[in-house]
Order: sequence, then C-alpha cells, then structure tokens
Amino acid sequence: MEKIPMTAAGYAALEAELKRRQQEERPRIIQAISEARALGDLSENAEYHAAKEAQGLNESRVQELEALISRAEIIDVSKLDGQVIKFGATVTLVDEDTEEQKVYQIVGEPEADVRLGRMSITSPVARALIGKTIGDSVEVNTPGGGKSYEIVNVAFR
Repeated sequence: MEKIPMTAAGYAALEAELKRRQQEERPRIIQAISEARALGDLSENAEYHAAKEAQGLNESRVQELEALISRAEIIDVSKLDGQVIKFGATVTLVDEDTEEQKVYQIVGEPEADVRLGRMSITSPVARALIGKTIGDSVEVNTPGGGKSYEIVNVAFR
C-alpha cells in the first residue's frame, strides 16, 4: 500500500477523530438504537432507521480513518528548511492579476483545507509550486481557469 504523507498535526487530528468516533459516537449511536428498539415495530420506526444509518456512516468513517492512520508517513515540518518548496512548506503567493496575497501550507490530502490555509500536495497549485523558490512565477491551470502567482516567501514551521 502506498504511504500517505502528512504533518504531525494532521496525524494527531486523525487520531483524535478516530478516538472520538470510537469512544463517544459509537456508544451514543448504540444507545439510540437501543432506545428506538424499545419503541416497538422496527419496520416503521424512523428513529431506529436513522440510528442504524448513523451507525453505518460512523463505522465507515472509522474504517477510513484506521486505513489513513495505518498508511500515514509523518513528516516533521519543523526539521525541514531551505528556500525550495516541498511538502510542509508554508508559501506566500501573490496573484499576479489581482495582487492579492495568499498564504498556504502544503500538506497531505487528508488534512487539506484551503479555507484554513492548508493545500493538498496533490492539488494543481501545489504540484506547480514544488521545486520552485522565492521570486519564481508559476502558471497554474485551475478549474476556474489559468492563474499566475509569484512566490514571495517560503517558510517551514
């Protein structure tokens, strides 16, 4: 199986979600199923069917998290340095069309969230940035059309 690169923080977040789903969600859902069973006829019991569906969704996510954790390759970003962009780099970009400045950290796919400034290593922008340095310009074909960015800073935190 292929390893999945992720930061230590991303790995810790996955472990925390797994623990919450196993130790909090699972017992809560089992209790809801038990209470719904007590109401009688299961064939027309909406509470029972909703609880069973929630159980299925929770168990599916537990299996997904276990698979991600087992395949994780944790990369300690604090031990990385340099001016070349690679996994874990926090990159400051300036959109050459709008002059808007954006800051992203390049992280593993499971922990990516652009709204929080974390971009997946597999995204088109991250792939275009890998190997570049401060002062370089990159052209990226995104779903919204072509974009051009100038790299103004690279840091590892």
